[in-house]
Amino acid sequence: MQHKTQLTLSFLLSQVLLLACAEDLECTPGFQQKVFYIEQRFKFTEDQPILNLVFDDCKGNNKLNFEVSNPDFKVEHDGSLVALKNVSEAGRALFVHARSEHAEDMAEILIVGANEKHGALKEIFKIEGNLGIPRQKRAILATPILIPENQRPPFPRLVGKVINSEGTEGAKFRLSGKGVDQDPKGIFRINEISGDVSVTRPLDREAIANYELEVEVTDLSGKIIDGPVSLDISVIDQNDNRPMFKEGPYIGHVMEGSPTGTTVMRMTAFDADDASTDNALLRYNILKQTPTKPSPNMFYIDPEKGDIVTVVSPVLLDRETMETPKYELVIEAKDMGGHDVGLTGTATATILIDDKNDHPPEFTKKEFQATVKEGVTGVIVNLTVGDRDDPATGAWRAVYTIINGNPGQSFEIHTNPQTNEGMLSVVKPLDYEISAFHTLLIKVENEDPLIPDIAYGPSSTATVQITVEDVNEGPVFHPNPMTVTKQENIPIGSIVLTVNATDPDTLQHQTIRYSVYKDPASWLEINPTNGTVATTAILDRESPYVQDNKYTALFLAIDSGNPPATGTGTLHITLEDVNDNVPSLYPTLAKVCDDAKDLRVVVLGASDKDLHPNTDPFKFELSKQSGPEKLWRITKLNNTHAQVVLLQNLKKANYNIPISVTDSGKPPLTNNTELKLQVCSCKKSRMDCSASDALHISMTLILLSLFSLFCL
Repeated sequence: MQHKTQLTLSFLLSQVLLLACAEDLECTPGFQQKVFYIEQRFKFTEDQPILNLVFDDCKGNNKLNFEVSNPDFKVEHDGSLVALKNVSEAGRALFVHARSEHAEDMAEILIVGANEKHGALKEIFKIEGNLGIPRQKRAILATPILIPENQRPPFPRLVGKVINSEGTEGAKFRLSGKGVDQDPKGIFRINEISGDVSVTRPLDREAIANYELEVEVTDLSGKIIDGPVSLDISVIDQNDNRPMFKEGPYIGHVMEGSPTGTTVMRMTAFDADDASTDNALLRYNILKQTPTKPSPNMFYIDPEKGDIVTVVSPVLLDRETMETPKYELVIEAKDMGGHDVGLTGTATATILIDDKNDHPPEFTKKEFQATVKEGVTGVIVNLTVGDRDDPATGAWRAVYTIINGNPGQSFEIHTNPQTNEGMLSVVKPLDYEISAFHTLLIKVENEDPLIPDIAYGPSSTATVQITVEDVNEGPVFHPNPMTVTKQENIPIGSIVLTVNATDPDTLQHQTIRYSVYKDPASWLEINPTNGTVATTAILDRESPYVQDNKYTALFLAIDSGNPPATGTGTLHITLEDVNDNVPSLYPTLAKVCDDAKDLRVVVLGASDKDLHPNTDPFKFELSKQSGPEKLWRITKLNNTHAQVVLLQNLKKANYNIPISVTDSGKPPLTNNTELKLQVCSCKKSRMDCSASDALHISMTLILLSLFSLFCL
């Protein structure tokens, strides 16, 4: 039935061709039918004829030879196409190349499925679209031309013929389009008289697969008589491109213990040949596996898809027992469906066996020893473990925990990231007198959880025995720092306090002596035996050694050990203020013009080193003024300031104004001082204070005093 359907299709196509071209066709060298449609329902049976091809070189077909694009088929001398074996998949098309002593041509056999039969018949009767024969009657007959790529010389080579059925005298053919008068130019040409179409050099389908040309018929003057008519030239693929792997590097991962058939990765190659032909039909194969243990066939590649899968049992896919967790596969891609005639390309696939946490960490011994001096912190011992998992993963990295023996949190343990060891440290100083021995229980786990069927065992815990060594510790002051409050200016020899220091080494029964370590102002001394601190100088709250009313000194307590150990104690003395500083006046110099209209000379301020209430409010007064008239007065502005005002303009001279300022202490302290007043001549914004009469007020006061004496 299949053979009858194929012959029926071929017969219909041949009849269409004969009806369209019968009027004016002469013998045209080549296949008398160039395109065939055949139906494949199940498979092509070995040696059973599929269809007949008719080739005629118009000169007897001497030395006629046929070549089929698919090596599973051949054409007999009588033109019968047969399969060389049972073929279930032949692709979408076959190409038959025929060559005789005088001509060569190419026929295309399109393979359709049963459900495509109706559509295929429609395509057959689309004569204009498929065969280039116009529906309306034309004088030009230009059938499609099929040319194999990579043809060998000689060139030019005849590939087809255009026919002018009217045969107008003097008419000429003219060919145009890409490949003729457009880039790439000069590939095709036409004999303007006979209509023979020639190719001038080998074609490359991967560069250009189709050429769409136009044919016209012109008279001797170049005027178009008929056309243009399309001339389609298709380049038939040859297997001239090797498969190529373009997406490398190819690296896949598979977890150890994975089930047989686990997909690792996919390899995909590219073939530049026609994807609809066997020239680009690829099949994959593993050429080599390195290493070959534990099995030379650890993996399998799907020949069609390129998927690499595991084929060994999960037991053999054990990373810890492998020679190396990295396998390299040389993958071959072969076109022509993998047949021997196919071209090949290779690539290397690297497969890494990833680790899973199937081995718990184990201590190298059950008990570790450590010795540490009391009072010392830092790492005291490194705990070693073994783990057969991958060191680059959380399945190997260890996490340590102290699960017993650390109630005071004196110990910590951390993982060394390079060695995976547990670094046990003392973080709070140990005291020999409290406990000379410590026992810790430590467990180790991995960062990643173990797989469900694996558990941590006894080897994942260990004991650490720690011995504390006694050292001579320095005495300790109680309290430290020490604080006391004293009034400044207390008598020399006054007792400040008695310090108290004890020796932590209670089992050694040592004695303690005291000494001054730092006494910035040299105000203190300490009894070396009983620790009594007394003054050796007056305590001055206003001293630069006192900060924020507080004086600080350091003392040493030294035991009788060999060598002796020392402890340091800090003493803070808060000094209470007494009124022992007179107030000071500022400024002490003022200037005024002799013709000034504003006789407010200066605002005076007062300050006191003491603290409140031994400071302001201050009392400002002028000493008694002698003479017939008063020259100035002082007026209080606030608790700390007063203003001096002239009562009249004075002559240019220097004057000393006696002023007293008194604080509010009990008893109050008074400071008698003088304000120097310079009366200057002021002209054109310039002040001249040269003191030609510098002692004017002083001399006046002397004369007035003498006059008073004489009057008595």
